[in-house]
Amino acid sequence: MKSSSSIFNYLFVSGLAASMLFASCKDNKASTTAPAATPAANAPATAPSGKIAYVNLDTLGDRYEYFKTKKADFEKRQAGMEAEVERLAQNLQSEYAAFQKKAQAGTLTQAEGEAAQKKLAGMQQNVESRRQSLGGQLMKEQEEFNKELQDRLDNYLVKYNANKGYDFILSYVKGGNILLANKALDITEDVIKGMNEEEKSNPTPSIAPTTKK
Repeated sequence: MKSSSSIFNYLFVSGLAASMLFASCKDNKASTTAPAATPAANAPATAPSGKIAYVNLDTLGDRYEYFKTKKADFEKRQAGMEAEVERLAQNLQSEYAAFQKKAQAGTLTQAEGEAAQKKLAGMQQNVESRRQSLGGQLMKEQEEFNKELQDRLDNYLVKYNANKGYDFILSYVKGGNILLANKALDITEDVIKGMNEEEKSNPTPSIAPTTKK
């Protein structure tokens, strides 16, 4: 099977890593790089017959249990990371407010003022560093997960097609390159059933919570 430009990526990235942590610091400059499409594992060479089928990725994303479980895990991790950065940002804001109050009251010596400014600068740097570190961590895990999903689908379709004889199994997404698809060529139900059965027989553990640094 030849994937669309980033299989599952449009399903998984939106609402997760794209907005990850940036809102906490009032900086919504999200950045995601879609992984390059990966070719399916090579199917046994047979005489071409022009037999084609397709998998609806929207439906697969909604009903493939492994994907749903992992997506929920990532959402929990994202929320935890955002909360951590938000706490750091709030501590910085409180420290700055206290410094400003003392400065306006004239109760700070020059040495105390310089020390306070140095402390605030360090706290600001820590917020930005932690935000970038956590965001980069989640983005890396997301890219690895996208690749794993692609590999799982590719590998399953090779097994599925062993006695089906399709020359092409295409990916279909609403708004994608394929504008109209014949329902008779839709094998999504079979693929979902088979992949879910594989997951039941060999369940994948959930992602462990992120350890604070």
